[in-house]
Amino acid sequence: MTHDLSSPSPFWEQSTHAPGSRTPLRAFLTTESGSAAVLLAATVAAMMWANAAPGAYTSFWETHLSVTLGSAGVSLDLREWVNSGLMTFFFFVIGLEARREFDMGELRERQRVMLPLAAGLAGMIVPVGIYLAFNADGDSARGWGAAMSTDTAFALGMLAILGRRFPVALRTFILTVTVVDDLLALVVIALVYSEDITVPALLTAVALFVLILLVRAVGVRHGLTFLLMGVATWVALLKSGVDPVVVGLAMGLLTYAYPAARSDLERASDLFISFREQPTPELERSVRHGLASALSPNERLQRLYHPWTSYVIVPLFALANAGITLDAGLLSRAATSPVTLGILLGYLAGKPVGITGASWLLTRLSRNRLRPPVGWGALAGGGTIAGVGFTVALLISALAFDGDRLEEAKVGILGAVVCSFLATCLVATAISLMPPRRRARAIFGTAERVIDLAVPVDPDRDHVRGPMTAPVTLVEYADFECPYCGQAESVVRDLLADFGDLRYVWRHLPLTDVHPSAQLAAEAAEAAADQGAFWQMHDLLLEHQGALRAPDLMRYATELGLDTQRFHRSLRTHAGAVRVAEDTESADLSGVSGTPSFFINGLLHRGAYDIDALSAAVRTARVRAGLTR
Repeated sequence: MTHDLSSPSPFWEQSTHAPGSRTPLRAFLTTESGSAAVLLAATVAAMMWANAAPGAYTSFWETHLSVTLGSAGVSLDLREWVNSGLMTFFFFVIGLEARREFDMGELRERQRVMLPLAAGLAGMIVPVGIYLAFNADGDSARGWGAAMSTDTAFALGMLAILGRRFPVALRTFILTVTVVDDLLALVVIALVYSEDITVPALLTAVALFVLILLVRAVGVRHGLTFLLMGVATWVALLKSGVDPVVVGLAMGLLTYAYPAARSDLERASDLFISFREQPTPELERSVRHGLASALSPNERLQRLYHPWTSYVIVPLFALANAGITLDAGLLSRAATSPVTLGILLGYLAGKPVGITGASWLLTRLSRNRLRPPVGWGALAGGGTIAGVGFTVALLISALAFDGDRLEEAKVGILGAVVCSFLATCLVATAISLMPPRRRARAIFGTAERVIDLAVPVDPDRDHVRGPMTAPVTLVEYADFECPYCGQAESVVRDLLADFGDLRYVWRHLPLTDVHPSAQLAAEAAEAAADQGAFWQMHDLLLEHQGALRAPDLMRYATELGLDTQRFHRSLRTHAGAVRVAEDTESADLSGVSGTPSFFINGLLHRGAYDIDALSAAVRTARVRAGLTR
């Protein structure tokens, strides 16, 4: 098999059974961070449009659009189609991500649900309390829901702007917290901001949702079926008076997430090979179905809808709702408006107080068994950036207010976006001024992370280079025939030279469906290990990746001065196959499907594996290891 090594970014590549080595969480974070710029542009465009032509802006979004089928139909203005129609897909993606976190993410260890749940809940209650303190009397109290929900895209995008001042684990934690508050916000919308409930239509919606559960229970997986039933449920809820965006969240939460199984990936690879040998339309359809079935429904749907919600739907929502006609009168009213001040201070003060306060209290009550995944300084920065409320805040404001109060609420929401970002910059600056060790503790903390490596390193069994007591252990699952493993070998050598306190472990993962000589090469390395020459054989195999047939392996054994009869007998009887199978099984348990895959102190390294990326990851692991000792 010929491999093209001229790729402009080879240190991202893996040999896999199927495409898609990026993890769902990494893809989610990247999409949310990148879409923040588009969302900001849409917000600016809305404000420019509203101020340049306020009449045209208002009349355009109040244009009615009707969809009819016989005598039945739905008639809404364009803003309502965006807010109740397209935003259903936004909440569908939120539901998908929440389900992924429970099935595969940080929340798969159920006790870890308590901390982000408490932080998310307190991060909503405290801002609402501040808002009600300013609006205890009068009709403005109805707008309390506008002060509680963080905008995921803006928050993650602004953290991305601050770069390495905060760890990636903070973005993951904030993502989990915002999922919690999005779920609760949607419950609030459905229960508090839905009026004039029509019971027959509501019962119809409930019956349709029960039908969805039954269809799912009997194993139906056809996407069009669920789409049609979801649309019918959406219409029924709309007719009932309940905001129908709840349908999106419910459908997302029902969608399973699980890692791709190697058996599914191997089957997809076999189908692709068959298609290459005989490219017929039937085999092409089989390949597409095989590749799709290797991924969980959750990941497939996130890949399909998340870019659309982040880059089209949410920016369109901002364009429809963020338009404010700014004038001296509005700014003067907003400066003293209890609505504006309640929303602004609710986000700016209530979010950090609620999130950090709840995290601290739960840590103390659990006697440090539950701790944030980052240091308290980083968590304070996460609390301030969570004060960026936009999408759901505008949605609830539009449901709770109209006229002048709606404009005042929008001023408070936009002001909170700016002020929360500036507050986060101040926190980052304060952390950077600390002494190195205190700064490291403030950023990384001492909490134990969820370990991705299913089978711990055993020095008596594993093949190890470097000091046995090193604070950082780098585990690589690799394939002797994989060209990207060959590229990574030079990086590993540089790491071992640069870090004297690094322990390196090689584990076998021969991808036999794409590398036919990999299994025998792995067994040859084990045959050499029986004679105390694993690393010498390891180096030769990676230096000669194009020559891994049995005669080549015998020649290498001779070069190393091994007992060739014993080596040949080991190859012939496949004596090393059991050991290779054990490594392969441990890779399966750890969710590894491609090579090379790296684990640093038990955590899967996500991203590039060039010298800069791995060195930074090793340094971070070394700092964390030092803090926990």
